Amino acid sequence: MPSKAVIDSGPLIALFDRDDDWHVRVVALFREFQGQLYTTVAVLSEVVHLLDFNVKVQLGFLEWVAKGAIEIIDLHVEDLECICTLSRKYMDLPMDFADASLVHISEKLGIQNVISIDSDFLVYRTLSNGYLRNLLV
Repeated sequence: MPSKAVIDSGPLIALFDRDDDWHVRVVALFREFQGQLYTTVAVLSEVVHLLDFNVKVQLGFLEWVAKGAIEIIDLHVEDLECICTLSRKYMDLPMDFADASLVHISEKLGIQNVISIDSDFLVYRTLSNGYLRNLLV
């Protein structure tokens, strides 16, 4: 299993929501994955919002992240130009801010793997025209 991957909100929600259709598959992937995961605050925000059915589950997720389960990559003003370019390029899908931030940091960090339940990641390419390999679908 690859040593680095960016991770989207869907698998993180599924990991903490036992009723999610993807829960079993995501848990299995996490048991095998031996590397470092990267994400952005945009993704964390989506996860917490969509886990709003239970504050304890939200806190469990945030505490898990705080223990170092995922490295959070900061976005800066200079990153927004690339994120806007990606969002314009995929406006027809549409590409949301969280997805654009993941594609951007994957290119910035040289990471070629993504963990997502979102089929749009099969279409997205980095600005240098590279595809991300989705480890989940």
